[in-house]
This record gives sequence, C-alpha cells and structure tokens, in this order.
Amino acid sequence: MKTWAYLETNNNEVNLSSWEALALASSFGASSAILIGSNVEKLVSLAFEYGAESVAISDHPNLIDFRSDQYASILAEYARAEKPDLIIFPNTFRSRELAAMLSIDLECGIMVDITALEEVEGTLIATRPIYEGKALEKINCSTSTQLLTIRSRAFPMPAKKTTSAGSIVKMSHSDHSLTKVEATSESEGGVSLANAKVIVSAGRGITNNPKLSMDEKVNAEEGLRLVKALADRLGGAIGASRAIVDGGYLPYSHQVGQTGKVVSPDLYISAGISGSIQHMVGMRSSKLVLSINKDPEAPIFEVSDIGIVGDLFDYLPLLTDEFKRSLGLKD
Repeated sequence: MKTWAYLETNNNEVNLSSWEALALASSFGASSAILIGSNVEKLVSLAFEYGAESVAISDHPNLIDFRSDQYASILAEYARAEKPDLIIFPNTFRSRELAAMLSIDLECGIMVDITALEEVEGTLIATRPIYEGKALEKINCSTSTQLLTIRSRAFPMPAKKTTSAGSIVKMSHSDHSLTKVEATSESEGGVSLANAKVIVSAGRGITNNPKLSMDEKVNAEEGLRLVKALADRLGGAIGASRAIVDGGYLPYSHQVGQTGKVVSPDLYISAGISGSIQHMVGMRSSKLVLSINKDPEAPIFEVSDIGIVGDLFDYLPLLTDEFKRSLGLKD
C-alpha cells in the first residue's frame, strides 16, 4: 500500500501530531512524507529519522503563508500523478481544511477524527467517536485514494532512527492562489493543548471563593494563578471550560470541548468544572482524569479516575506542592 503523511509545519517546526500520522502511514506500507512550505528543506532529514522512506517536497518563498487552495493544488497535482492509496493528515484546523479541499480536487472520500485504523481483507476500516463520544463508529471508504485525519495523541509517536537518508522528490510549485494573507499575529506562548501530555483546566468554580473576595474577577485571577502554577509544575498546558472563555478570563484557544479543542493527554486535571456533556466530549479520551469540585454530584466525576470533593483553592496548592515533592522537582 502506498501511504503518505502530510507534515504540517509552523515556523519551520513540524506539528507533533504529524509524526503520529507518519508512524501510522509507515505501519501500512512504504510511507512518504509530504512537506510544503518555505525553507522546509531542512526538515527532510528529520522526516527520514522518523521513518519516512521518501519525502516529497515543495519549498518556495511564496509558500511561507499557509493557503489551503494553493497547498491543495500542489498536493492534488502530485497525487494525480502518483496515485497513493492513503493520505493521512493530523486533525488540526489547517490540515482539516487542506484535506477537505484535497478531497474535492481528487474527488475522493475522506474520514475524519480517526482514533484507530485496521486493514480487514484488503479494506481499511477506520474507527472514530460519534454521539459526543458515547459510541464508536467503524467506517470505510470506497475510492481508490483515501484521505483521513487522525485525532492527536490517539496514535503513538514513531521512534527516531539513527539513519536520515531516503529518496527525495520535488513537487511542482504553484503561484496561483485565490487568497492572500495580509497579516499574521502570534498567539500567546505555552504548551500546545493539542500536544500536551498534561492539561490543567479551569471551570466556573475559579470565580467563586467567598473566603477570598466577593469580586468574581479577583477570584478568577487567583484561581487561574493556581491553575497555571500546577500546569507549569507539570510542564503542562492550561485548558478551560466554555464559561471561562466566554467570561473573558482566557482566550478561546484554551477552550476544551465540543466547540473547542478535543484533547487526549496522559493526565487531565479539572478544577471547578461541573462537566457538561459539551466539555466532556473534548476530554473524554484522556488517559487519566483527576477532578476537583465542591459538588459531589458533579457530572465530571462520572468520567474521572480520581475525584476530590472539595475547594479547588485549597487543593490546587496542595497538589502543586505534592507533585513537586514526589517528582523531585525544583523551583
């Protein structure tokens, strides 16, 4: 089976989920990594180290800004000539847009948000969550070329090899684009939610601490300080429920849930989150869930491995100190 993995890049760094896509592609046959962008040639050797047998690259200064129509045109032309069986994308905003546009250009099927993939009697069977994560659906695609996007951290990272050699193919470059990027701005730094192994999420409970203040904003600022301290201690990312981002306490890029980001960390700590179904859709696939909430009947406890019934303002500092002690961390 001829399998390709699209490596999404940003500031000349490869999105970690792209390496998971490459590992999955390699498990189904000879894998080729796809690199499109400006000054991405230096990433070729890294793709070989992560298991690619070949790398197809289109490197041009005009490709510095991601434009889905332009990227899809380049990839579609190459795919029509090479006729791959399977092209795998990370399930990011950019890659989903690119995969959708490519499926139109190639008139082929696409399977999205995949968490498992197997070959049964020559047919690829993909698994994805449906009904807000309450059930799993098995699907397949009948077109000769199949596209799929994989959920971040649903598949393992490939092991790096000592060798960094393989064949390199130059794809054509298209100057044609219906869109133009006028300006870009950097979002705030920190660990990416999509790739984080640990996430500490804040809910409405951070705005309610009568012992501290009757001012909701003061409470929220203190609650977020405690959430950040624990996340920093564990090298993790900061998440939030919709109530927190709607309240303006964190940007929407931190939202976990059906209308936010779907995450799969090794450890998910929720602080003051009651657990609406919309939120739980976004974190249900976490490997270990620890929740803190004053309400013993909070729905979040139904999907938690460890539940603490108590005040987050009391328990977050205790957890931060205990992780520091048990992990032997230094300030």
